[in-house]
Amino acid sequence: MESFVHLRKGRTPRRLHADLDGLKDDELGRGGFTGRTANMYRRNDPTAFRSVGPLRPVDVLSSELKPSDASDAAGGPLLMFSNADCLVMLSRRSEPMPFFVRYVDGDLLSFVHKGSGLLETEFGPLRYREGDWVYIPKACTFRQVPDEESTLLMIQATDEFRVPAPGYLGRHFPFDPSQAVIPEASPIDDDGRDEYEVRLIHSPIDGVGTTSLFYQHHPLDVAGWRGDNFAFTFNIDDYNVVTSNSVHLPPTVHLFMEATGVYVMNFLPKPAESVPGTERTPWYHRNVDFDEIAFFHGGSLYGIPMPPGLVSHAPQGVHHGAPEKARERARRKFDDYDKVDWSVIAIDTRRRLVPSEEVLANDLGQH
Repeated sequence: MESFVHLRKGRTPRRLHADLDGLKDDELGRGGFTGRTANMYRRNDPTAFRSVGPLRPVDVLSSELKPSDASDAAGGPLLMFSNADCLVMLSRRSEPMPFFVRYVDGDLLSFVHKGSGLLETEFGPLRYREGDWVYIPKACTFRQVPDEESTLLMIQATDEFRVPAPGYLGRHFPFDPSQAVIPEASPIDDDGRDEYEVRLIHSPIDGVGTTSLFYQHHPLDVAGWRGDNFAFTFNIDDYNVVTSNSVHLPPTVHLFMEATGVYVMNFLPKPAESVPGTERTPWYHRNVDFDEIAFFHGGSLYGIPMPPGLVSHAPQGVHHGAPEKARERARRKFDDYDKVDWSVIAIDTRRRLVPSEEVLANDLGQH
């Protein structure tokens, strides 16, 4: 049962996630590192396995995937992963949408990995740039007009994304909502065409479906708005990273937004832990209650470059973590680095995620 008393059996370090003395640090915890926890200290690397069957890690370079909007202005994003709570998609648009879109099954939260441009929304125009999060409320009509090829990681929830409830640090840490960019109402005049197509994006039982509505007037004709449900952008440069000198903090302190069964986190550059003996890399774990997607935006980990655009999926119940060689290097180079220079977007889901056929066909492991 849960208790403030934690038992110790066998050989264990005195400090949590520190002073391992050759052992491998493996955490078996409930509730995404917030519930009951067992820290196991193994002799061998728990990720050293060969997998057979659908519950296996998947790694794919997003640059190798081919969403239809990359080659066809009338195309759309590519579905990468899905479950009953969300869709995770990839867009690589370089041409303006010749139509408007409206995601009717839930809010849309997109991360701009590359590129810049304009989103025309019912709330007004929103510029986007690399490192932006773009929030579009459920059933809000918008149109993307890229300045250049724009790669977006897109997450559509089946309900609404919310700012996490304030913790002990208050409501501005790590996500300070006052740094969000909010559009000004700016109705767009008709441009002379006979009709305007608005595509409703919805999820039938199998895959992603569309329904088109056709208007004889411009659908972005909103002259004014008020309320607390609106589109916005928020750049990761404005995210307040929470750090510790003496212990590598769990992913929960990097939470950005959440929806039912879906949690989105920013792992961003930060000072490295400085107390000698502290493990600076995330400990081995098996995501007991969550599937996890890591999208590598860029940067490096103690001198080891992180491949930009890599998408890594770890199903719950399966061990994952940095390879042992990387951990040994971090210990050996402890005095050489005083900063973690990574930028990683993480998506955790309560329900198991199903990789699409395109993702499985491009899996780097090809198990």
